[in-house]
Amino acid sequence: MDLNLNRADYLQVGVTSQKTMKLLPASRCRATQKVVVGDHDGVIMCFGMKKGEAVTVFKTLPGQKIARLELGGVLNTPQEKIFIAAGSEIRGFTKRGKQFLSFETNLTESIKAMHISGSDLFLSASYIYNHYCDCKDQHYYLSGDKINDVICLPVERVLRDVPVLACQDRVLRVLQGSDVMYEIEVPGPPTVLALHNGNGGDSGEDLLFGTSDGKLGLIQITASRPLHKWEIRNEKKRGGILCVDSFDIVGDGVKDLLVGRDDGMVEVYSFDNTNEPVLRFDQTLSESVTSIQGGCVGKDGYDEIVVSTYSGWVTGLTTEPIHKESGPGEELKINQEMQNKISSLRSELEHLQYKVLQEREKYQQSSHSSKAKSAVPSFSVNDKFTLNKDDASYSLILEVQTAIDNVLIQSDVPIDLLDVDKNSAVVSFSNCDSESNDNFLLATYRCQANTTRLELKIRSIEGQYGTLQAYVTPRIQPKTCQVRQYLIKPLSLHQRTHSIDHDRPMNTLTLTGQFSFAELHSWVVFCLPEVPEKPPAGECVTFYFQNTFLDTQLESTYRKGEGVFKSDNISTISILKDVLSKEATKRKINLNISYEINEVSVKHTLKLIHPKLEYQLLLAKKVQLIDALKELQVHEGNTDFLIPEYRCILEEADHLQEEYKKQPAHLERLYGMITDLFIDKFKFKGTNVKTKVPLLLEILDSYDQNALIAFFDAA
Repeated sequence: MDLNLNRADYLQVGVTSQKTMKLLPASRCRATQKVVVGDHDGVIMCFGMKKGEAVTVFKTLPGQKIARLELGGVLNTPQEKIFIAAGSEIRGFTKRGKQFLSFETNLTESIKAMHISGSDLFLSASYIYNHYCDCKDQHYYLSGDKINDVICLPVERVLRDVPVLACQDRVLRVLQGSDVMYEIEVPGPPTVLALHNGNGGDSGEDLLFGTSDGKLGLIQITASRPLHKWEIRNEKKRGGILCVDSFDIVGDGVKDLLVGRDDGMVEVYSFDNTNEPVLRFDQTLSESVTSIQGGCVGKDGYDEIVVSTYSGWVTGLTTEPIHKESGPGEELKINQEMQNKISSLRSELEHLQYKVLQEREKYQQSSHSSKAKSAVPSFSVNDKFTLNKDDASYSLILEVQTAIDNVLIQSDVPIDLLDVDKNSAVVSFSNCDSESNDNFLLATYRCQANTTRLELKIRSIEGQYGTLQAYVTPRIQPKTCQVRQYLIKPLSLHQRTHSIDHDRPMNTLTLTGQFSFAELHSWVVFCLPEVPEKPPAGECVTFYFQNTFLDTQLESTYRKGEGVFKSDNISTISILKDVLSKEATKRKINLNISYEINEVSVKHTLKLIHPKLEYQLLLAKKVQLIDALKELQVHEGNTDFLIPEYRCILEEADHLQEEYKKQPAHLERLYGMITDLFIDKFKFKGTNVKTKVPLLLEILDSYDQNALIAFFDAA
């Protein structure tokens, strides 16, 4: 059956964080439920719908930003007590709004994630996990990387506490007390955890996870090892997952999976006979979905999906039809209801316009008085700068609580801006003087009205590092702007991975000297993305990386006084040698650098580049032929006389041009990588071969893999 859901906007609160909206349990089956939501102003609001209007049950005074909101209560009873995390404090409220708990955890960092189970409280800050029982400290764990979410398997079903941490290093850590029982590798940085079917599934051990790169999976957390049940790859390149819930919206007796993403996408997955998820419904909202719940809010008997968005909208996607079937008597009643609603909205609009005028006058008076302080309006920016493995590009997502007017992008390193299909902003480029002021890029994105979210894609060049800046100007008066900075790291296209192929021919760089473990870790953080800022626990650490553009790999192992870096790409070793030497010199630390170069690795890297280079050369050749072939087609009236290869180019002309347009300077990038590889190979031998680069470029223009390898060997 088809699933038809109609959108209904209920009300708007302040900016919301992930997992800060819940539906209170219904008094009876399919009766309307109350919605409770917390925002960045520290306000908790509980409301219900009556005759199409939002009616407030209670509303608290402003306070610290609310980072999480969960429901709790005695186990096996309706979970209707409201718990919020703000700063390092937990507060509890009844469903009527009476505060019954204020618990100061004394954590040094703000609480980022929370889970409630009876009298047990599971909390995590950025790196610290704490378990409290009746507000008494029970267990503690310091994670090696940032904790994004925390959950516990249902203790009433598995009969033991099994907390699970979702960590930024693509690992779920299953705890027992204060120790890690085992780790589960997942295909992306996990951002959200949820119990399957809301109760852990048939066994009580089934756990759903969503990742920041849009993947979704189900794992059974058994006492001894994890069982991977299914995984949904993000084939459609949709946003990262921020929230999930289980609810039977289809009405077939089986709970469906509701998913909210950071690009505004809401999805419903049903389960087939093999318990595999199948996409049944999707709808795009204009901003990121921070919370999602299934229930009944608008009208008795009509199920719906309720979501909260970044800017604070609480919206329902309801099964209630817009156009109701009605007899002659009903029609008059509906028209009267509509008239009442219109007049109510008109009076509300007039009241708001009057209020705006009053505030504007007040602002004008205060800004012109002699005691006037700066009255620059503040606004929230939600930003995300992440590396995409699929196309070796960075996504920069900027989301503002109000409409964006324009965004200025400035970079002091060479980068390419790539096309984004869902981006409707108009971009214009300014000329840059890179020699005198280190400006390599100045681009302005002018947004259409009501655009609150902008997504940009950039590709960097490894070895060239610096800062990318985004100046965000919203459509508010007086004009104001916020600047956000993002580091382009020396090995910016490398991504953390769990393991590497140790059989590849590796080049080794070894550093020794009077430096601490923390100092060397800070240099690795400077060079590579996805490394935790805090030094990991222990005396020695190993990180594995993969180059998203070339698929080469890097292994870094270091301890106090020694660091060993291995890669099958000489250029990676060369970049590390140059940058680490520079960082050590800045701190006046004497480094002893030694290296072992494996000649076989050069041929190996060229073979990895080969399919990409061949594909790009062929694509460029095909695109060059399109105009001439189209002219021939017009002249001859048909394409029957063309060979099949040329006919195929004409048929795929639009697709080929689109693909070529999406890959600016892709061929030049590959040429640059081969040139760097050539220079670096001989640099380690103490030979300068820059004079031979023009000859290398000639060989690349008439590319033949064997000829290229022969040139590298002969030079």
